[in-house]
Amino acid sequence: MIEVLRTNDIVLISLVETLLDERGIGFFVADQFTSAIEGSLGILPRRVLVAMDDAAAARRVLREAGLEHELSPSAP
Repeated sequence: MIEVLRTNDIVLISLVETLLDERGIGFFVADQFTSAIEGSLGILPRRVLVAMDDAAAARRVLREAGLEHELSPSAP
């Protein structure tokens, strides 16, 4: 899996989940339960991961939604 987005913004994560789900792109939100460890401070960002084969499509969907500035740098 490859990271397409990293953020502390839970509203943004929800939007990204909806966008990817609507397009049938499988994803996994990593680190979403770290709040129990960090005391719900929102310090540790959550990461949206997709399969390597879906990365380009996921990035395209997020760019089309105006979220290009939120994307993680592309893997080499």
